[in-house]
Formats: sequence, structure tokens, C-alpha cells
Amino acid sequence: MPMYQPTGRRRVGDMKFDVGSGGQVLDLDTAVKDGILGGEDGLICGGGVGVVAQKLDLKKMIEELESIEIPSVFICPISLEPMQDPVTLCTGQTYERSNILKWFSLGHYTCPTTMQELWDDSVTPNKTLQQLICSWFSQKYLAMKKRSEDVQGRVLEILETLKKVKGQARVQALKELRQVVTAHASAKNTVVDNGGVALITSLLGPFTSHAVGSEAIGTLVNLDLSSEAKTILMQPAKISLMVDMLNEGSIETKINCTKLIEVLMEGKDLESENVSSLSLVVGLLRLVKDKRHSNGVLPGLSLLKTICSHESVRNSVVSVGAVPQLIELLPNLNHECLELALHILEVLSTLPEGRQALKDCPKTIPSVVRLLMKVSESCTQLALSILWAVCKLAPDECASLAVEAGLAAKLLLVIQSGCNPVLKQRAAELLKLCSLNYTATIFISKCKLTRTIQ
Repeated sequence: MPMYQPTGRRRVGDMKFDVGSGGQVLDLDTAVKDGILGGEDGLICGGGVGVVAQKLDLKKMIEELESIEIPSVFICPISLEPMQDPVTLCTGQTYERSNILKWFSLGHYTCPTTMQELWDDSVTPNKTLQQLICSWFSQKYLAMKKRSEDVQGRVLEILETLKKVKGQARVQALKELRQVVTAHASAKNTVVDNGGVALITSLLGPFTSHAVGSEAIGTLVNLDLSSEAKTILMQPAKISLMVDMLNEGSIETKINCTKLIEVLMEGKDLESENVSSLSLVVGLLRLVKDKRHSNGVLPGLSLLKTICSHESVRNSVVSVGAVPQLIELLPNLNHECLELALHILEVLSTLPEGRQALKDCPKTIPSVVRLLMKVSESCTQLALSILWAVCKLAPDECASLAVEAGLAAKLLLVIQSGCNPVLKQRAAELLKLCSLNYTATIFISKCKLTRTIQ
């Protein structure tokens, strides 16, 4: 059971507290006077408790203010959560009623904080502390609500402005809306609930400037889009604008376009030619290869994976040279991106054109062999599938290259490891395929584990 170590003493009788590590002792009046525990807006008056605090639901306030820093004297030492019904033991320590009663029900007759034996197992409601907790949370809660209302009001003003302005004024209004939506969760709901998605979407079209499009897409990518909104955004003119900005915009715009297109493609059958266009694939490959901005690699590969899940567009991905470009990236990718890249290559290896492209790339075999048993079981499985496709295509040429790159030793490691049986079976089949061009003696020498260890 977690135990909370308080930062200072609490003397319940005269209601004094040590708050923080500065050694300052506070009573109720001092806390209010110094503004440490509240006292504004009539919530705490002259050391008493205002009416507003009693009208608000404490549990709801605690839930909605979960990220706020809470004074240590309000925290139950057992649960480490804010107290709603504090009670005090004979030792002077205070706990949430339900937590200390559960402690007793487990057969403990000690104070959880001090571990003193209790000479009296009764609990005394700490009304003063409870009222102080209510008042403090009420003040914070009402302040949060006021800020939220201010944000919502500003969002409504911006939406009204967008209906009237054009040119640079429209760009500025969209920029402010994007900033507010990014910073405040309540702003997102306000935009959605007041027709903001339809309004912003209507601004995207064949004659939309990239300045307007960039801010509009930067806002839309942060909103929860309905099925109807997604259908509208899938219109050819709107997708075409996104693809153009993916190829020509700033890195932030490129990433936002990538993320939005992926959201729009979820669950779609991709019959539309504009989504499967070569320009989109080319733009994504440029994004993932941009060495100046590594933050574009993950969203770019993620969308490429989504695109490649549709058979109708895989040939297009191969035709623009995706295979050698992705192979080139492999050594420098982190684990998450590496798995995405290998998944894409594995999918493309199901096509004759994809297998040929993998075979023709001189870095395919050494790069993929190097990844076996190095990252994760999933990556090993994808790498084995790719190597099987290449070696099966041209066993005489590719199997020999793979063995020289250390494949045989790696395959033995896979077979002897705790990997799943299917993976071991594939490794055994590939090992057999690789051995066909060698005598038994020579092949055994190629399987030495020293190469793998090196």
C-alpha cells in the first residue's frame, strides 16, 4: 500500500499546517491572507467558508482539476489522492475516511504514517480541513471555468470573423484560431459544436492560397472530424490542395497535411485517383528523406504504410523508386520507424515489380540481414519475409550474397532462440535455400557464429 510522507507537521486541534518545504506554519486566516490557499471571489471570507464552495461538487472539481498542483496537506497519506472526507486519528494524523477504515478492516491498529499503536480507534471528522479543501478547489475550479469561457468566447468571435474577411485578414484569423485550438481542449469542442469544421473546410479549394490552406489544415488536424466532414474533405479539389502543400509547404505544413490525409483515408477503399496519385507518394518520400527535419519521418512512413495496404496503389509506390529510397533509410531509423519501413518493403515484396526492385538494390541484402535478431521479433519476421522473397527470386545470385553477408549465422540464431515456431520455420526454410549452392563443409564454415557476434 503506497505511503505518503508529509512534508511537515499538521496539528489538527488549532488547525495549523506546514505547507511545502519552507517550514512556514499556516493557520486558516494566514493561508487566506497570504493567498496561498485561496480567498478570492468571496469563496473564503474572514477565515470562514463562502456559500459558493458548498454549492459545487467537490468530487467533480477534483476530477476536472487532476493536473493541478495540490497542497500536500490536502493529500491522503494512504491513497496519495486529495481528501474529500478527512478524519483525524488520536495520533493527530489525518486521512480520507474510506482509506483509513479500509486500513482498519485489514486488521491494522496502527497509524499508517507514524506506525504508532492506536490507543483509541475512533476517527474524528476534520470539518475545518474539509471546508478549506472545498474552498481551495472551488477557487481553482471557477478560475478554470472563467478561462474556459473566455477561450470559447474568443473562438466564437474568430468564427464570425472568418465568415466576413478575406485575404491577409483571413490568414490572421485562421492563425489565431489554430493557436487557440492547439492550446485549449475546450476550444476544439467549441469549433466543432458551432459549425467551425464546415466553415474551415469551405475555405479549401482549387483557388485557395497556401497561406490560408496551411492554417486551415493546421486547425483541422487537431479536431475530431465527423464522417460527413471527412467525406467533404475527400473531394478531389481539397485533396489536390493538400498534396500540393505536402510537396511545397513548410515542414509543419507537410506534417499536418500528412496527418490529415491519413485520418481521411482510415476505412476508405481508395478508389479515388487523387489520393493514390504519384505526387502524394513522391511528397511522402521527400518528407521521410528530409535529413533536416527528422520529425517528418514517422508521419510520412505511417501514411505510406496506409497507402500500401491498398493493392491498387502498390505498383505506383514501386514505380517512383520507393524501394531503394526506403532501403537507404534503414540504418538510421529508430525502432518505431524501422518497423514501419520494413512493413512497407514486405508488402511491396509481394509484387513481382517489388521483388525485382529489392533484388536490384545492392544494399537490400546486407542492410536487411543486419537487422535480424537486432531490434525486435516483429522486425526479424518482416526482414525474413523480405529476404525470402529476394532469395527465392534469384537463389543462385541472392542466396550467395546473403550468406556472405552473414545470413546463415543469423538464421541459426533465430532457430535457436525463443521466437515463435512460424518464425523458426521460415528461418529453417531460408537456411535450406541458402545451402543449395554450397558443399556441406563450406556451408558449415559459413555458419560460424563469430561473424554474427562481430
